[in-house]
Amino acid sequence: MDQAAGAATTVVNKDQFQGNWKQFKGEVKKQWGELTDDDLMQIEGDMDKFEGKVQERYGDRKEEVKRWTDEWFEKRKQSGTQSR
Repeated sequence: MDQAAGAATTVVNKDQFQGNWKQFKGEVKKQWGELTDDDLMQIEGDMDKFEGKVQERYGDRKEEVKRWTDEWFEKRKQSGTQSR
């Protein structure tokens, strides 16, 4: 993964996303307040659904969503609190 190329580098994969969904969900509600509880139930740990729902509510902000998600997971990894 060459970060120098300027392309977005994915930090989190789908398994990590699903495994940390319960913790992540609370932060999602703070960051993306237009997502409803029903939206979160539909997403239920599915990264593609999450990205789609945020896009549906906020418009074309896919890169911003990926960057925010990666940063959240990176912080958890650095603090050693990421579960498996």
